[in-house]
Amino acid sequence: MNLNQASVDKYYVVKKINGQGPLKRRIMDMGITKNTVLFVRKFAPLGDPIQLTVRGYELSLRKADAELVEVEEAQGPKEEEA
Repeated sequence: MNLNQASVDKYYVVKKINGQGPLKRRIMDMGITKNTVLFVRKFAPLGDPIQLTVRGYELSLRKADAELVEVEEAQGPKEEEA
C-alpha cells in the first residue's frame, strides 16, 4: 500500500520509494528511507498534508509525495521488558 492510503494512529515500515531524481532525493532527505518506521499522526481536514512522526521528529508530507512511498503496516515500538 502507499503512504497516502495509511490509517491514522498506526505504524508503518517503508518498503520502497518510487519516483526519480530530485523528488525521490527530497523524500529521502526528509528521513524517509527504506526500513524506516513511520507513525501516522493525522490527516489535515481536506486530506492534504499528512502529519507523520519520522525518526523522532514531526513531518508534514503532501499527499502527492506520500503516494510515492510504499509502506507495510508494522507493530508499534517495542516496549522494554523489566
